[in-house]
Amino acid sequence: MRVLVVTAVPAERDAVTRAFGDGPRIREMPGAELHLAGPFDVLAGGAGPAAAAAATACALAAASAPYAAVVSAGIGGGFAPAAPVGSLVVANSVVAADLGAETPDGFVPVTGLGFGRDTFLPPEALVRDVAEATGALPGTVLTVSTVTGSAARTAELLAAHPGAVAEAMEGFGVAEAAARFGVPALELRAVSNAVGPRDRAAWRIGDALAALTEAFGKTAPVVESWTRHDRIDRHRD
Repeated sequence: MRVLVVTAVPAERDAVTRAFGDGPRIREMPGAELHLAGPFDVLAGGAGPAAAAAATACALAAASAPYAAVVSAGIGGGFAPAAPVGSLVVANSVVAADLGAETPDGFVPVTGLGFGRDTFLPPEALVRDVAEATGALPGTVLTVSTVTGSAARTAELLAAHPGAVAEAMEGFGVAEAAARFGVPALELRAVSNAVGPRDRAAWRIGDALAALTEAFGKTAPVVESWTRHDRIDRHRD
């Protein structure tokens, strides 16, 4: 079984496929291209949770055979000092950090409003195996629709989510779509910048993309051995 990887932009998609040498095979699908490399079918689905969810759902619906898993991948912001620039993080929880309502008493998540969900938990065994293979730090990866750009907002997010190691814009959308198809989801990010006041001079996008390439080269043997039988047994453990 193959694994679907969803990135936001083509540069991230190409960083994933670059781990496998020669150019990927390309398969057309409605409104997009799947780039096939190693055990992965890689799709640049667009920025933000809505685009990511739509692209993921389209790819899953169009698949000729079920996928073993879906991975939200790319670069993102890391919460210092836990996740410095250039490091890797793998989500042990994917949280929609700004899905909810503002009230006079502060932010209330969608679950506090009595409907919806704001968290997905990737399979523990898969998170552990990917972390061991790549050196990625396990932790909460926040999905935001507006990238954090101030120290005050950074502090708010860490107060609400003490286990947060990174933020990005697509993970929750990918996980939501995958859940509708009964497919487990994972999120793997390379840190290109620190979460906080925007300082583009300090961003290291090239280094992060290189780290993403290396990470997927190391992740391939993990997902290739992670069969449906393994998933069921390890979940029971």
